[in-house]
Amino acid sequence: MPAPRFEFEKGEGGELLDTATNVVQLRRLWLDRHLVSGDGLGPGNPGDFDHGAWHVSCHLTGAGGVLRLPDGALVWVEISHDAARDVYYASATFRQGGALRTVRLDSASARGLLGGARVAGYVEGTSTGRVSCDGVGDPPDRFNLWRRQDFDQPVDAPVEGGKVWEHWCTLRDLRPACAVATSVVSAYVSLVSVLGDRFVALVARGRRTYGHPVQLRAMVRAGLVAEASALAEVQPLPLPAEASALLQAARPGPAFEAVSTLDWGGGLRYYMFQRKIAEWSRAEDVRKDLAAR
Repeated sequence: MPAPRFEFEKGEGGELLDTATNVVQLRRLWLDRHLVSGDGLGPGNPGDFDHGAWHVSCHLTGAGGVLRLPDGALVWVEISHDAARDVYYASATFRQGGALRTVRLDSASARGLLGGARVAGYVEGTSTGRVSCDGVGDPPDRFNLWRRQDFDQPVDAPVEGGKVWEHWCTLRDLRPACAVATSVVSAYVSLVSVLGDRFVALVARGRRTYGHPVQLRAMVRAGLVAEASALAEVQPLPLPAEASALLQAARPGPAFEAVSTLDWGGGLRYYMFQRKIAEWSRAEDVRKDLAAR
């Protein structure tokens, strides 16, 4: 029997809408233990999945995308941190009048800017380097003993760090009372509403391990990702060393400078870090994954 579809609100073109209902539905999906259970959830410590999201969630929320405006200018969109309130939001970074600006994606400034923009592509989230929540001090019991500050590493350190590990922490408690996790899920819905469901699918395809194939299949069956998007014929491109270092700073300005050095011509592009690009799921792999029981 097919898995029940979730009630995601979509636009006329099938795009995910930036609504409170979709935040609730995405939280419900990432907590679902019928579509994904056991080893399919990915690796973790005892208790990590009691109230925590599937493993793929930290990779999805750590990634970002590039929009191209009608005049050719680029806009970098990602999840950023509001240090004053310790919550996260979807942000847009762009150059205006010779200066870089970062604004909330749901602001009037962003909405006015992005009219007519098209998606140029996506960039994998960082698994080494800095976190975006500079100066945060999580108590040890906040996210099932995971602390974001423990993953704030130097840009050139070859150890676990970066935004992927940051959001592995934040998404260990998806209960509505956890304001941090709720803000991450809300920000991600905003990102997907402008970047499309191929953003979800291609980032998930960046690993053949950690349960990602099972979790992508579940997101297709739940209606978050269209099957055609999951099967997109895209091959990842390796990030150059200079762009990698800028992205590992986990700040909107350096990230914008990094993506500005990349080639966004032609069709949709997906850039990955060299260290894991060999784990990419090809379209033929995904086709077999989707057909599995």
